[in-house]
Amino acid sequence: MQRTYAKLTPAQRTGQLLMIGLDHGSPASADDALIAGQHVGNVIYLGGWTGASGIRSTSDHLQAQATSRATGKVPLLIAADQEGGAVQQLKGAGFSSLESALQQGTMSKSARTGYGKLIGRQLKAVGVNLNLAPVADTVPTSMSSSNAPIGRFAREYGHDPATVAPAVSDVVRGLHSAGVGATVKHFPGLGRITGNTDVTSAGTTDTQTTATDSYLKPFAAGIKAGAGAVMMSSARYAKIDASSQATFSHKIITGVLRGSLGWHGVVITDDMNAVAVQGVPVGQRAVRFVAAGGDIVLTGKASDAGPMLQALNAKASSDKKFAGQVEASVKRVLTLKQRLGLLSC
Repeated sequence: MQRTYAKLTPAQRTGQLLMIGLDHGSPASADDALIAGQHVGNVIYLGGWTGASGIRSTSDHLQAQATSRATGKVPLLIAADQEGGAVQQLKGAGFSSLESALQQGTMSKSARTGYGKLIGRQLKAVGVNLNLAPVADTVPTSMSSSNAPIGRFAREYGHDPATVAPAVSDVVRGLHSAGVGATVKHFPGLGRITGNTDVTSAGTTDTQTTATDSYLKPFAAGIKAGAGAVMMSSARYAKIDASSQATFSHKIITGVLRGSLGWHGVVITDDMNAVAVQGVPVGQRAVRFVAAGGDIVLTGKASDAGPMLQALNAKASSDKKFAGQVEASVKRVLTLKQRLGLLSC
């Protein structure tokens, strides 16, 4: 990993910190210019992609763009949201119709681990190496219908951390056994809010969760089971850091996640094109996230990559401390890629 890092230009290094969307129905080449010109190092499939053969050819095309000039020949993380139930981005031939997380939560340990492995094998077969799942959020029974982002779609494994934690562990292990990275989300939990951060800022402040809350246990379990990444929530947590959304919070990312939970791996944002973060200028969304201790900035709006990378590079060139944070973040991303077999030793 160190040798790979040393061979990259400063712009190629920063490019490793971006993940941009490729919408279903778009040509496979839609992100080519951003990979070549902005050195973007990662892509996520968005929307309803159908059919394994077409997705595989798109993945192959994307990886072919990871040239010496573009990414220093560092392959891309190619991600998808393949949870099950209402959230399954890849469907059709080559993909099973997946049960919801709530249904998966009722399975036996071995059945659930096998389910994770099945999902992982189907993703790996089409060139997807990072699943943005499992959901580690706990939705209390009283909020199962009023919790817009998770409960309304049965995306939770259960209604108490004691049920959710082992389910998260099983799915993480299953995905990992298939050679696909798992991403536990949305730290420190979206189960106690009513608003969906993708579409609103209203109802997105959690007034209950604390830095030592039992609702953090499923995240800790996923980390212990070998998660590849942790995705941040874009909600606010009044009892941990009332001044910043979690995705911009040093207290939450560096203090709680990296400190208390001991996570040393990749931290990724939820979609930085979401309504909940629209009040922050595009470039500053990336800068504030990395300054808080995060690594990969995910944006469904691919055209935001340029302003984000420009802001990251400008800040790094003028702020030695921030430059050190960028270096640490890039090395964490490269370490994950090495773990997933994307970097040659």
